[in-house]
Order: sequence, then C-alpha cells, then structure tokens
Amino acid sequence: MQIAAQGKWVMPGGVDPHAHIEQMSGMGQWNADTFETATKSAAMGGTTSVISFAAQANGQTLSDTVSDYAARASRGAMIDYAFHITLTDTSVAGFDDDLVELIDAGHRSLKVFTTYNIQLNDAQLLRIFQKARECGALLCVHAENDAIISQARDQLISAGQTSPKDHARSRPKMAEIEAVERICRFAEYVDQPVMMFHISTQEGAAAVQAAQARSAPVWAETCPHYLFMTETVLDKPGLEGAKWMCSPPQRSKTDQDALWTALLNGTLSLVSSDHAPYRFDETGKLSAGPNPGFHQIANGLPGLETRLPLLFNAMVTEGRGGPEAFAQLTSHAPATLYGLKNKGAIAEGLDADIVVWDPEKTVTYEANDLHDNVGYNPWEGHRVTGWPEHVILRGTPLVENGNFLGQPGSGQWIDRPELATRPKGYAE
Repeated sequence: MQIAAQGKWVMPGGVDPHAHIEQMSGMGQWNADTFETATKSAAMGGTTSVISFAAQANGQTLSDTVSDYAARASRGAMIDYAFHITLTDTSVAGFDDDLVELIDAGHRSLKVFTTYNIQLNDAQLLRIFQKARECGALLCVHAENDAIISQARDQLISAGQTSPKDHARSRPKMAEIEAVERICRFAEYVDQPVMMFHISTQEGAAAVQAAQARSAPVWAETCPHYLFMTETVLDKPGLEGAKWMCSPPQRSKTDQDALWTALLNGTLSLVSSDHAPYRFDETGKLSAGPNPGFHQIANGLPGLETRLPLLFNAMVTEGRGGPEAFAQLTSHAPATLYGLKNKGAIAEGLDADIVVWDPEKTVTYEANDLHDNVGYNPWEGHRVTGWPEHVILRGTPLVENGNFLGQPGSGQWIDRPELATRPKGYAE
C-alpha cells in the first residue's frame, strides 16, 4: 500500500476515551447509535480507537454487564475498543469479586457518578476508590453536586422556566466546582488515580490545577463543545436548543479561554468527544412528548466524527498549540493514561493506526452530513480546514478519500493488562 503524503500531515490514529455507544443513559433512554454506526462515524473523523461504557443496570451483576456489552461490541465495532465499567449498584451479589476479576481481565478503568439517579454516596465512593487502588484501575468521575442541581432545577420548574435555554441555569457552575474539589480530595486521601471527566468551568480547571500542585493523583479532560460553544447555543426558537443540551452544559467565553489555557499548560490532559447520541424526535430528545421541559430531555450531542477536525482546525491550521500538541491531546495522552499500550503513536512495534490529514481541504459542516445515527450535526455551518483523507487501522485501510472500507465486527477489543502510567505517590 502506498499513499502520496507530500504536503500532508501524517498523524497517529485518534483515541477517543469517552463515548457513549449502544448503552442506556442514566435517564433510562437508549443511545441512537449502535457500535456499527458509531464506529463508522468515528473512523470517518480520524478516530481508530474508542473507550465506551459498559454501564451497570440496577440489580445487574458486573460480570453480566460486561459480557452483555462485549457481545454488542463484537458484533458491530469497526475500530478497536475498550470499556470503562460504569458502577451504579454496589449492593448486587458478588460485586467486589466481579470487580476484581474484571480489572484483572484487562478492564482497567471504572466510572462513577455524583449526580443523576445513579450517583454513589460518599461512603460508596470511598469504597470504590479503595478497591480501584488495590487492583490498579483508573477511576473516572462525572463530578457534579446532585443537591445543588436538584435545588436549581426545582426552582426553575416552579417558576415555569423549562425551555432548553434554562438547562444551563439548572446545572450551575458551583455544582461542578464543589464536586470536582471533593473528588480531588478523595483522590488525595486514598492516593488513588482519578480522571475528572468533561471539565467545563474556569473554576473546575483551577481546582484540578490546585490538586496537581499538591501532588494529588488527578488528571482531567474537556470536550470540544466546551472549547468551541457557549451556553448561547441553547437559546433558539421553540425546542431547537435541545439539540445542544448536554451535562455539564456549555458555559461562557471566559470559561472557554480558561480551558484552552489549562489544556496548553498541561492541567487538562486530553480532549474527548463525550459522544452521547440522541435523535431530535420521539425516539430521542422528544421522547417525553412534543413539548418537554429541559428536565425531560435527554442530555448529549454527537461528537465522535467531529472531535478531530474541529481540533485540527484550531490547533494545527490556526496554530493554537500546534501539531505536536494536537497529536498529544487527541491520541498519545489518552492511549498512555488509559493503558492502550499499542496505540497513540507511530513507532515500530505499535499498531499501525495512522491518519493522513490534508491541511488544505476546507469543509463546512451541513445539517445532516455525519455517519452516525443522530440525524443532525450540532456543528452545522461551522467551517474547518484540515481533513482526515486516509485512515488506517492496524495497517489496513479503513477510509480512503472519504470512502469507508470497514466491516462490522472487524474492530478488536484492547486488552489493558496494566495502566501504562501511574502518578507520583501511587503505591505499587
């Protein structure tokens, strides 16, 4: 195989470590995407590896959770994949034994919530922190204070302020700030590595930086919708703003600038998509009826296909960080932190996951031009320069000049026998 790459950027395949695929949400609603549609979309955007969520249902054992989810992935995935195990019910039979066995089997990252109807209380969180430390797993946390959110939401509903634009006020910045600070302290107390998911605020990033300055084992990520959108995207006629609803919500220009600073100074380690696909119809965002309040609308927007072009345009084309930082934040760092030992770089002995970028090609996103199953593109009208022209997975062409060549089930599960990096102070 030969590719004429003169004048092009040759980059490692993208690693997206935070995507919701073929799972039920905390609100009890199925995602729009299957593994087949989601991984095709990912590949078309230059991503060759993804970590999605094997999410425990109430009363379900962890062994059943993972085996059921693995069966879905093996049928449809067309890029390589690993799982975070989402822990929601610590009372099921055999919880601790299952958790130890699954971590030993290569599922080296866990996820917990501090909000929604699947949050763990502090005692449960500390139990998981300790078990993760004993077994050598990375703990990922959706950190928002549930009581603050509940109070804000109930006050808005009582006042009749339930449009999509009110969603941002229903999840105040303080909900993130308090929870991020608390989880950082838990990580410090137990000496357990933590990844703080989807940091959206200036203060959240500052809390992470303060924890890192204390040598606490804390990493953090953010997402394109916090780097390139503000809460004004929710303020549209009727229910149109529901397409952009996610949690945490988009914030202000001040928060955007602070997140970019945190990315480029190393406080934030990577950028994930937090792909959470729901159609804008009765099967998705409008499942509660034609006139739902913000509290009845599924949270999330698609991002697997757009993450890399958006960041390439900002970091490489426009020079906000440069090509090395782009490859670090979107490929090398997630592969290293999550233990994807053969991913995230172009080097002898690693998987040949390669993307050839055309730095001159300009694309303006259209209303429904993505390859997922969502039916709309939240970046409609946004123009990017720099496009993934060729995508190669393990040495085999997956995308050639916009033509997708993958087959369902061709993706492989990525075994993670141990975490590749452990922060200072971690006890072996």
